[in-house]
Amino acid sequence: MAYLQCEFHSSVLGLKCSMNVILPQRSAEPNQQKKKWPTLWLLHGLGDNHTDWMRRTSIERYVEPLDMAVVMPAVNRSFYQNMHKGLRYGIFIREELPGIARSLFPLSEKREDNFVAGLSMGGYGAFLLALRKPHNYAAAASLSGVLDLASHLNDDETRISYEERYNIFGPVESGLSEDRDLMSLVENAVRSGAELPALYHCCGKEDYLHQDNVSFHRKAQSLGMDIIFEESAADHTWDYWDKMIQRVLQWLPLEKPDV
Repeated sequence: MAYLQCEFHSSVLGLKCSMNVILPQRSAEPNQQKKKWPTLWLLHGLGDNHTDWMRRTSIERYVEPLDMAVVMPAVNRSFYQNMHKGLRYGIFIREELPGIARSLFPLSEKREDNFVAGLSMGGYGAFLLALRKPHNYAAAASLSGVLDLASHLNDDETRISYEERYNIFGPVESGLSEDRDLMSLVENAVRSGAELPALYHCCGKEDYLHQDNVSFHRKAQSLGMDIIFEESAADHTWDYWDKMIQRVLQWLPLEKPDV
């Protein structure tokens, strides 16, 4: 495997951005030289950045036998949104980043070769991308995700201040807009008849976001979706995410290479 720390200029954001990338090792065989790798777009949480998956889990070791690239971008505390007062991270993550990454590395553009996953804020981001751009991803996974974001925006116990919420989402007293609310997005996506990515989510029963995951799963089930939800005795911790990212990699609809 090759591990790279990359900096590049984003024209959407107007600044230098960072991402960490894991790439499979190429062999000298001609078909390997032309190969474009399946890709997992792996998203970080609210207090994290592009380095945390590498520093806090063994993701590099876990993907080594899979012949798959992993792209881990930095989006600060944006919730993967075009911020109300801030930068356009939504367009960056949906449109610009894939093009930049594919211009630098041999990553497949095929839907069946692209997957998105994340934890906490990144779990929300993974499902947001999957439901807003279902034709871009074959599967999406959320680990301890903020899957019922609207229920937190007027909550004094939330982990972001009112000012930060306003800067990200704008006025939220009347609720969250449909294009940012996973509950609305999943309902609209199902009713549209779009071919949706396979969805998987997990959460610890002691996690403060457990009810988010229960509520989202009930909503998806009520719509007739085939979605996997796994819960266990765990909290909002890296020990849990290190364990569950291995489960996600096993679940991905990825053609496993011969060993």
